[in-house]
This record gives sequence, C-alpha cells and structure tokens, in this order.
Amino acid sequence: MDVVDGKMKIEKEYDQGFRVEHEGDDHQGRLPESSKIKKMKQKMATRCDQQYPTLPPPDLPIKFRKRIRALGGSDIALIIQKCLFKTDMSSDHNRLSIPLNQIQQTFLTPQETEFLNSGNNEKKCSEMEVLLIEPSLRRDTISLRKWEMKKASESATSMYVLVGKWNSVAWRNALREDETVQLWSFRINSKLCLALVKRRAKSNGYFIEF
Repeated sequence: MDVVDGKMKIEKEYDQGFRVEHEGDDHQGRLPESSKIKKMKQKMATRCDQQYPTLPPPDLPIKFRKRIRALGGSDIALIIQKCLFKTDMSSDHNRLSIPLNQIQQTFLTPQETEFLNSGNNEKKCSEMEVLLIEPSLRRDTISLRKWEMKKASESATSMYVLVGKWNSVAWRNALREDETVQLWSFRINSKLCLALVKRRAKSNGYFIEF
C-alpha cells in the first residue's frame, strides 16, 4: 500500500494480519485510518479463499512421493497450504512465513519444538537446517526458525519461517505473489525434511501441481 503526501512515499504491507515495516520507512508520514487498515487486513486474509472457496483436501503429487521414497523418506504430512503474499516474495524479507494458526498438523518432535522455542527474537534465534525438495524436484537445504511477531498493544504472535536461501528457491521455481503453495514434511532416518509444491486450480475445482 502506498501513501503519498507531497513527495513522501510510505510503503506498508500486511501479511496474515501483521504490519511489516521496511527499513527506510518514513515514520513522519500520515498512516491510514484504522478502519482502512482493518479492511485491508481482511481482504489480504481472504484473498485466496475467495479464489478457491470449495476445494477438496489436497494430496501430495505422485512425483514427489516417488522422490521421497527414493530418498528413504516416510511419515509424509501436510504442514500448510497458503497463498504467497507480497512479503513472502520480497527479496528484502527473504523468508517464507508459516503462521502457526494455519498449520494443518504437528510436524515437529517435542525436542525440535523446544529447540526452536529457545530463541529470543528475529535477530537471535535457534534454527534447524533441513533438506528441501523444491517444486522443480531439486534438492537443497534451508533454515527453519521460529519468530515472535509483535503487534502494537497486543501480545506477540509466533510463526515459523524458512530463511537463508528462500530468495534463491523462489527465483529458481518462478514463484509469484498470490500463487498457492503447499509445504509438506517427511522424515529420513528421523531427520526432518520438507517439500514445497506449487498448486493451481482447474475449472472443476481440483488442485493440480504446477
């Protein structure tokens, strides 16, 4: 969102109800009225649901299942299906957000959860290096962290994030804002691994891999 006051330009983004401020924002500019902010948040949160309101439960594409089996993987589970927001695709942010309130099922062991909870904030937090199968089936590693996102006058809200090499993953796989993706977990010798799948909807309402 752009607010123009003379020659001053302020950019604000809203990702899952969080206000994200870029470095270099001019805080002396006039912010939108609270009612306008609320409407924008509601619009952002329901954007993908309005596009695909009655979709069947998703499944992992066969080519991914074959690749996971070939690696000796098991315990496949869907973590999240989400719409890519502007901040997910921002090279300045370099991260994929995984809001806790959208996670389909527990994918971490108690020990992994405790380890990620041991961090204090975005600048100093624990991270796990995990294998990632990209939409192209390329394999790489990426860092999983847990961040505390603070909202004004409210308690902090937590989210997991994929960081470090996210910009490269997004570029190699031509990911775009508003695109729907799924993040899956699986285990190789008990070690956490992830798979990222691009999705699109057919006219009959079913998801297919992109």
